[in-house]
Amino acid sequence: MTPQTPNPSGPHGMTTGRTLLFAVGGGAAVGNLYWAQPLLDEIAADLHASSSLAGLLVTVTQVGYALGILLVVPLGDVLDRRRLVPGVLVASAVALLLASVAPSFGVLLGALGLVGLTTVAGQLLTPLAGDLADPAARGRVVGTVASGMLTGILVSRTVSGLVAQVAGWRAIYVVAAVAALVLAVLLRRAIPHLDRRDRVPYPQLIGSVFRAVAHHRSVQVTLVLGASAFAVFTMFWTALTFLLSAPPFGYSPAAIGLVGLAGLTGAVAAQRVGRLHDRGLSVPVTGTALALGLLSLVVAGLGARSIVVVLVAVVLLDVGVQAANVLNQTRLFAIDPAARSRLNTAFVTGNFIGGAVGSALASVLWGLGGWTAVTIGGAVLFGFALTVWAVHRRGALAPPGGGDAAAAAGRP
Repeated sequence: MTPQTPNPSGPHGMTTGRTLLFAVGGGAAVGNLYWAQPLLDEIAADLHASSSLAGLLVTVTQVGYALGILLVVPLGDVLDRRRLVPGVLVASAVALLLASVAPSFGVLLGALGLVGLTTVAGQLLTPLAGDLADPAARGRVVGTVASGMLTGILVSRTVSGLVAQVAGWRAIYVVAAVAALVLAVLLRRAIPHLDRRDRVPYPQLIGSVFRAVAHHRSVQVTLVLGASAFAVFTMFWTALTFLLSAPPFGYSPAAIGLVGLAGLTGAVAAQRVGRLHDRGLSVPVTGTALALGLLSLVVAGLGARSIVVVLVAVVLLDVGVQAANVLNQTRLFAIDPAARSRLNTAFVTGNFIGGAVGSALASVLWGLGGWTAVTIGGAVLFGFALTVWAVHRRGALAPPGGGDAAAAAGRP
């Protein structure tokens, strides 16, 4: 396959304005997955569902997203992304409007599955940013776009809670649909025209995702690390809604959404950590990030009745998970520049399968043992990820050429 080879320093490169727009577009898109999270109790009451059943809204959105990543994102390696990115944004707007008028829990469940399936613009923009960026600055650029996506995840909870407080839970889906349409127009104008890539039959294209995983041990290990960390991330945030809605907190959806702002430190970390990849520190810092995640679960388990301790745990978790995510993703982009969309497909599909498992586990563990059971389950998953990292840090995770700097520069 012939890769697209833009000049990073020319008009087709990642200018500051284009980088920021990609970050905003990715953040707005991925935020669609989390509108429901602080509203689960309110939605359950309105549509006559139990709290544990309401948790499935998060799960089905994650499953839909994983399918969208698997079935749509690989097209970014062969289709014109100036059309593909706006196209998926328009499709997500339609799904969001359907969610806003859902008359029953079952219809809302289906609509949010479609939201997940279509809200993949961020995962098309991230590898595109890697294509357009100067190799020496790829970690920084990818980190900036990733930090925008994390900000979207966190701010979505806050905005969702505030809008629901004023206009009910349905209003946020209308707002999100309008935002998707505006971004479709802006990105259609901002994404540069790139040389046409070789066409690949769709079945072969999807099959190549699985072949990339099968042929690269480093991809396999990175997928395990990413899925484990994201499972804990989703488990924690799903269960946190249950914790903060109940005594002794009794928080409203708006207040629960505001708690998410504490995680914005993770967005700052995501931006900064890309620079560490560029300096050749990707693998050791990944281990540190996973250790921070484990520490966050210990802190959370010890402080279930203190909002201050919960906020400390939120900061530690978001910094750890998002730092590991950026480093894992940037290393993958160095493996095969012509297949970045497909490598990203494998990575993010793995993450959101982990996320779907994590949100489902949150409901199960909450029913079995409340917050304590959730934090123990999360700590076990982080312990597993750290073990995998320790076993492979000098093997499959070690970059070819003897250093991360080579990987950051895109050399084989």
